[in-house]
Amino acid sequence: MFKKDETLKILKELLAINSPTGYTVDVIDYLEKTIQNLGFETERNPKGNLIVPVKGENTSITRALSGHVDTLGLMVRSINSDGTLNLTKLGGPLTPTLDGEYCDIITRSGDVYTGTILSRSPSIHVFKDAAKKERDVDNLVVKIDERVSSKEDVKKLGIDNGDIVAYDPKTQVTQSGFVKSRFLDDKASVALLVSLLKAIKAEDLTPSINVTFIFTVYEEVGHGAAWIPEDITELLAVDMGCIGEDLECTEFDVSICAKDSSGPYDYALTSKLIEFAKKLELNYAVDIYPFYGSDASAALGGGSNIRAGLIGPGVANSHGMERTHVDALENTYKLLVEYVKN
Repeated sequence: MFKKDETLKILKELLAINSPTGYTVDVIDYLEKTIQNLGFETERNPKGNLIVPVKGENTSITRALSGHVDTLGLMVRSINSDGTLNLTKLGGPLTPTLDGEYCDIITRSGDVYTGTILSRSPSIHVFKDAAKKERDVDNLVVKIDERVSSKEDVKKLGIDNGDIVAYDPKTQVTQSGFVKSRFLDDKASVALLVSLLKAIKAEDLTPSINVTFIFTVYEEVGHGAAWIPEDITELLAVDMGCIGEDLECTEFDVSICAKDSSGPYDYALTSKLIEFAKKLELNYAVDIYPFYGSDASAALGGGSNIRAGLIGPGVANSHGMERTHVDALENTYKLLVEYVKN
């Protein structure tokens, strides 16, 4: 049974933890503690992925489910003479949506300062090009919420090149069931996987074979699951489903991806997922993602000898202010349960 309130609680807690690619230790610590408190053993590989092996009725075969905890973000590229910060992207954020966003600047010493991401022409009363200036990463800066007016002032705070800039997820859950937040890609799926582990521990769900849960930390830059344990023969990545032009998925559906920019997913596995969705009478869509890669495609690219598939809740406005609905979460959860059972 899908426990909506439990899943939303986990999702809100995940979204509240800064975890841009390259700075994911806090969210992995949270996940590790949460999953260990359920009674599961966990391990971390050298790159920081959290791995949770779960025994099934048949222990001779091992599948895997993956979700990624790293999000989009920014990094300090350099410090300007006026005390503002130049930026470089972590992953592929839709930069026009970042103008005016509040952010945290996380230093190497652990100090955290707040700030605002702004256009280089931030005022309509001063700059003729304020409305027309491109909002690409080269035309955005961070204004720090401290009394700084020079590069030297900023350095005295302990802020330096290479520091992480994490921006506000702005999470809201509406009475009508919509979940609005940045970073639903892929924390919505991670929340579903934790809910699945809770169901297994509560004995509401028994896996038919071994299932290894993999929570990756470098998906947004393409190599999250480039290495996976050698005993895995099948990997189902659980990531956001795309919504938009030439796609059938909505914010209420579970999306089953037949092909992304890396190529087609395993035909038999994808067909089985479609069969499950039909049997359960889920709201689902089968789509092609033109500009997309996943942990499953990273594993294939890394040389893993596996069958690979990809599903996830439909998420609108990807890499911007994202939105999904609890119905999409429920449809995805039910498909995951059927996959683990069979």
